[in-house]
Amino acid sequence: MHTRSRTRYRWAALALALAVSATMAPLSPATAAPATLLSQDKVVTASSTENPDYLGARAAFDGNTATRWASAATDLQWIQVDLGESSQLSEIVLTWEAAYGKAFTVQASEDGATWTTLATVTNGTGGEQTLGVDGHGRYVRLALTARGTGYGYSLWEVQVFGTAGGQPVDPDPPVTPGQCGTANAALGKVATASSTENSGTPASSAVDANAATRWSSQFSDGQWWQVDLGAPTAICGVDLTWEASYGKDFRVQTSLDGVTWTTATTVTDGTGGKQSLDVAATGRYVRLDLTRRANGYGYSLWEVAVRTGDGTPTGPQLPGGGDLGPNVHVFTPSTPTATIQASLDEAFTAQEENQFGPRRDQFLFAPGTYDVNANIGFNTSISGLGRNPDDVTIRGGIWVDAGWFDGNATQNFWRSAENMAIEPLGGEARWAVSQAAPFRRMHVKGSLNLAPSSYGWASGGFIADSVVDGTVGSYSQQQWFTRDSTLGKWEGSVWNMVFSGVNGSPVPNFPNPSHTVLPTTPVIAEKPYLYLDGSNYAVFVPSVRTNARGTTWAGGSTPGTSIPISQFYVAKPGVTGDTINQALAQGLNLLFTPGVYHLDKTINVTRANTVVLGLGYATIVPEGGVTAMKVADVGGVKIAALLFDAGTTKSPFLLQVGTPGSHISHAANPTSIHDVFARVGGAVAGKVDTAIQINSDDTIVDHIWSWRGDHGAGIGWDVNTSDYGFVVNGDRVSAYGLFVEHFQKYNTLWNGNGGRTVFYQNELPYDVPSQAAYQNGSTRGYAAYKVADTVTSHEAWGLGAYTYFSTDPTIVLDNGFEVPITPGVRMHNLLTVSLGGNGTVQHVINGTGGPAQGTATIPSYVSSYQ
Repeated sequence: MHTRSRTRYRWAALALALAVSATMAPLSPATAAPATLLSQDKVVTASSTENPDYLGARAAFDGNTATRWASAATDLQWIQVDLGESSQLSEIVLTWEAAYGKAFTVQASEDGATWTTLATVTNGTGGEQTLGVDGHGRYVRLALTARGTGYGYSLWEVQVFGTAGGQPVDPDPPVTPGQCGTANAALGKVATASSTENSGTPASSAVDANAATRWSSQFSDGQWWQVDLGAPTAICGVDLTWEASYGKDFRVQTSLDGVTWTTATTVTDGTGGKQSLDVAATGRYVRLDLTRRANGYGYSLWEVAVRTGDGTPTGPQLPGGGDLGPNVHVFTPSTPTATIQASLDEAFTAQEENQFGPRRDQFLFAPGTYDVNANIGFNTSISGLGRNPDDVTIRGGIWVDAGWFDGNATQNFWRSAENMAIEPLGGEARWAVSQAAPFRRMHVKGSLNLAPSSYGWASGGFIADSVVDGTVGSYSQQQWFTRDSTLGKWEGSVWNMVFSGVNGSPVPNFPNPSHTVLPTTPVIAEKPYLYLDGSNYAVFVPSVRTNARGTTWAGGSTPGTSIPISQFYVAKPGVTGDTINQALAQGLNLLFTPGVYHLDKTINVTRANTVVLGLGYATIVPEGGVTAMKVADVGGVKIAALLFDAGTTKSPFLLQVGTPGSHISHAANPTSIHDVFARVGGAVAGKVDTAIQINSDDTIVDHIWSWRGDHGAGIGWDVNTSDYGFVVNGDRVSAYGLFVEHFQKYNTLWNGNGGRTVFYQNELPYDVPSQAAYQNGSTRGYAAYKVADTVTSHEAWGLGAYTYFSTDPTIVLDNGFEVPITPGVRMHNLLTVSLGGNGTVQHVINGTGGPAQGTATIPSYVSSYQ
């Protein structure tokens, strides 16, 4: 890393004009008169430091203009100060060194978890910068998104002015279900729009109560219409009366200032006519963000009505917290060892071979040491409840083997181990798994064998944020992905072993041995996890890291934010979709206890920073053809440890993240999904168009398995139908550990720009009945991983695609991978394999490499394509 001198020339303090996109509130006498410097010598943290010896974060808040903070040389960084108490904020003064921030936001928070934007700078020029703000918070953060130079960010001083103490004004008070009025709060109010078709169709015609007048837009998709209600209002519904030219896809948004918008509800595949939408939001401004038209004309609305509620509850409010239900087994050091062992053994006996049954189990161990042996079967999770892995130690072992399947581990799915240390009996633990079996935040005080004891085949796997003191042996594993961990040694390579940010990884080589090695992970957030905060449950949300290497807990406790269980609705099987959505509308997060949830309503996650966490392979089954879960295009949402299982009536999606066509930067607060698994068939004859769709920009995808079943119940080319396994429309989406298999068209289709994938494993569908059934125009078959022709930038490392066309082994796939030929698209270390000669892959990528064919099962490789 290049280190710059402390004596480097400091820019003169200049009053420079800045392009600031937020509305800067004038300082009122109440906020300006007693304003004092609140931030000096307070506790400061930052995302990174260029040189901790003299460029630490505290130097920006020490009152000394000869010292400074400097970050690592990447765009996504932050620095924040804890003022010690909630304060009214009036002014932020920044004194930049030469390495300034080009784009950033000033944010405030009462709890260090939920942030409100006070100001946004989009074209900064450095120097001394004074920003007037009007907000409240204990914590103040600069979320830095674009640098002005090739160095990091460098600040001589940050000063926060305001008044200490006082009660915060909640900028977005929770709206509780209550009496929803019928009066139109928008009637006669000021309305504006992105465009009008002509002077006879103004925006105001949609709020004039005249059924013969209307607003209509120009003839293009991206349009908006909004109304100013005049004051912040609790909004419970929006009624739309469309003319024939209606909106197919759109969002209803609210805002307190007309600048920062929150999505209240999202409509996809709208049908026009009279449309009544229930919402739960607060705002002065209501906007229709229109993204797709139903026909070739513009959008046309006869009338828009906004209904408001008085907030009086008509029913009981849902409580946060509560017990974790009968499928969660909690042990403490005082629990008799025989009791713990009996419980573990009973679950394993029931679950060793029970792939598709309804039973789900979560084992939780409070901090302490336990002398037990845990064999982990299907749909079972074992976790420590400590703040860090070494708080819980299992002396004996945690084991997964494949005796139930004649020593073949290729079906050892759906199980997990997390957040504990193992002292394995005999010095070696065994985790012989395939897909959907994460090994996270683990400390193995010995070695770890990833192969079955018979050394039969295995098709894993995933390790993250873990330490293995001894050797990790992959042996018969076909592929494996290890991220941000520390290993004593790695032994083994078959087809595709990928390491990102791993201390102790093997030397890069491809192929034979096939070791793809990235020194750091570009941008990542670890999965949220349940733990004990004293005697109470809480969920810890780790911070986003950039250029990560090694574990989050190497230097102490994992950095991040703790959320008490009282802020979660604890769901149990049998709950309705309406109840879950009520909990979300109240501002609660979601904790799904183990079990199977049959829901006939879409779970709508619309609030930024919402955490949705499952325990013990909690499984959501959409009924009646609904999408199981939709996430609005908001920042900071965490979806973790859930299995989405398609229902028998075809759904459009199992999980949809963000709104199609929307491109809002979430670089400062990305949404992330962790250990999310989609299943189509196996339990029932499931059907879905696209299993997982990612629309939000900057989303982090941290380990998924999207699987169209090849065995179990409800299996067949015309039975468990699904075209796409994983579709990315958002820009700058980062994916680590993608397992996508057996879908009937493109398993993975990437339409967004600036994306990256680190590790990809795929099998094409087994059950293709004929070449004609798998024809893609003049192309034979659908590539396992397709980057759309419109994409100009994309990069991927360590990708494998395998064929096993067992129904018709004569089928040919022209290309395992297809990407546009452009300098911004770069692919590294790719391979294709024909398993036992069941089908042929003619080329690895774009007519290059291959063919993969024949019973010898020898891969075809391409080490670089760009």
